[in-house]
Amino acid sequence: CAWSIERPPGDTAGCTFCHTSSEERCSTCHQRHQFDPAVARHSEQCKACHWGKDHRDWGAYDISIHGVVYQVNKWNPAEFDFSKKLSDADYVGPTCQYCHMRGGHHNVQRLSTVYTGMGMSNADRGAPLWKEKRDTWVSVCDDCHSPRFARENLQAMDEACKDAGLKYTETFKVAENLMLDGMGEPMPKDLAPDWSGQHIWS
Repeated sequence: CAWSIERPPGDTAGCTFCHTSSEERCSTCHQRHQFDPAVARHSEQCKACHWGKDHRDWGAYDISIHGVVYQVNKWNPAEFDFSKKLSDADYVGPTCQYCHMRGGHHNVQRLSTVYTGMGMSNADRGAPLWKEKRDTWVSVCDDCHSPRFARENLQAMDEACKDAGLKYTETFKVAENLMLDGMGEPMPKDLAPDWSGQHIWS
């Protein structure tokens, strides 16, 4: 996060647990004191890094139908047998690992969607450049859903990102015009972001 870049080292010490080639460090997912693959197959292992204001992945998963199915059934070995290798998993619902580490590979990003941060949302996700990645994404979903269902949801996400990107662009244009008109002022101290990146309103 931009607001973290110049924070004192003590404030950002936790960031380095993930943001130093995490995929090359086994302990990120497997825990140093209990190196058990069955533990690493639980979605909560991803929650350690992927939640909060700047990493909302866990929150989105947890309140989704997939996350609810996981929370309700995760202690039932008949529904989630974490002793099986990930390539042999037959879970009642998907975990983070089931989709993103499909087959047991360790490249989490290989099966991620073609989505970017705000400001890049006007990118054409249907461009030929992304076809293989998007087809692979759909193939993960069609373990349980029809390919049509997966493609329709991917298209809906595309449209939502496109709309959000347009609003984001409009907002910056308004701010740019204010600056050009000499009406832009530095942010008052009582409106500056606090340590968590949120604004303190007077």
